[in-house]
Amino acid sequence: MPLVGLSELLRPAREAGYGIAAFNVFNVESVRAVIDAAEAEEAPVILMTGANDLAATGEAYLGELAVRAAERARVPVCVHLDHSKSFDLVMRCIRMGYTSVMIDGSHLPFDENVALTRRVVEAAHAAGVDVEAELGQVLRGKHTMVDRQSQLTDPDAAAQLVRQTGVDALAVAIGTAHGLYDIPPQLDFARLERIAALCDVPLVMHGGTGTPDDAIQRAIALGMVKVNVGTQLRKDFIEAFVSAAGSSGVDVRKPLAAAREAMQRTAADRMRVFGAAGRAVRPRG
Repeated sequence: MPLVGLSELLRPAREAGYGIAAFNVFNVESVRAVIDAAEAEEAPVILMTGANDLAATGEAYLGELAVRAAERARVPVCVHLDHSKSFDLVMRCIRMGYTSVMIDGSHLPFDENVALTRRVVEAAHAAGVDVEAELGQVLRGKHTMVDRQSQLTDPDAAAQLVRQTGVDALAVAIGTAHGLYDIPPQLDFARLERIAALCDVPLVMHGGTGTPDDAIQRAIALGMVKVNVGTQLRKDFIEAFVSAAGSSGVDVRKPLAAAREAMQRTAADRMRVFGAAGRAVRPRG
């Protein structure tokens, strides 16, 4: 099945009220775990490679792996660049075959974020690639609630950014955080509802790990239809690998298989919770 763009997955999900899981993958086992889960659940899915993971593993290794694996999948898969602050990295990923990219200008003043995002949108759209931007900042789980609240997305500014850039999806800060939570999240649903009313694009949740399922489902119903999950897969990988490695001697295949199976269980669970299971089934006739 050919690769699909971000909009091809998110717009139907938004209309039907379900969410698409986007998983940060970082090695062969994580890529296979996500695709195996998607095929078993008959769910569309997004494979994400973060800018930091590409730098650590080598763009030509991890990027090409994700694209080639997605091309062979039996369900719709979007391959997405996550949290790039670099125009040049965006262009390299587009040349590798990515169907979606995120340009993260959330750390910049508003006008600079708009200018960078618009530049990426113009280049990516010319290549048939979708673009996600971010406004407001999703901090780390270790940050205090006061810190998180200070970086929430302004709804009017979000609408302005969407209008001025033509972006295809927008990541917004409503109280979630990256990584593991030291303090449970408090999601600002009123803010999300206002953003969704003003922005005619699918919205994106960063910080899906550890956010309660009922909160995610409520956010999906309000228009936040791409939900990023990364930390949980890493946690699964490490815990399962370490547990199995003690009895495997020098054979790495056993702990790697255990790690892959643990990640696959998590990925399948997230697809069901977000409502994406079964959505890749094409109607007959």
